[in-house]
Amino acid sequence: MKKLFASLLVLSMLSMGVPAFAAGTHGVDGDVSGRSVGAACLSLLIWPGIGQAVNKNTKEKNVTHAVLGLTGVFRLWSFYDALVDRKGGVWKNRI
Repeated sequence: MKKLFASLLVLSMLSMGVPAFAAGTHGVDGDVSGRSVGAACLSLLIWPGIGQAVNKNTKEKNVTHAVLGLTGVFRLWSFYDALVDRKGGVWKNRI
């Protein structure tokens, strides 16, 4: 059990830099509002795809955030993405 936990810990630490490799992320930051703060909290505490849906993003972006939410580190990126209400930047056109 300790080896499994240690392996997961190392894997999550190594995956922290993954959003940095999304070369050329072309999203446009929106405004921080009450809705975006609530969406960011949902992304961080419950699941990343929920916060993107609250911000009325495209279905493709919602699914991408929900699937990548399986990695614990991606919740932080999704939190930021929902907080600034970033529009655009889907998987095929960058994250």
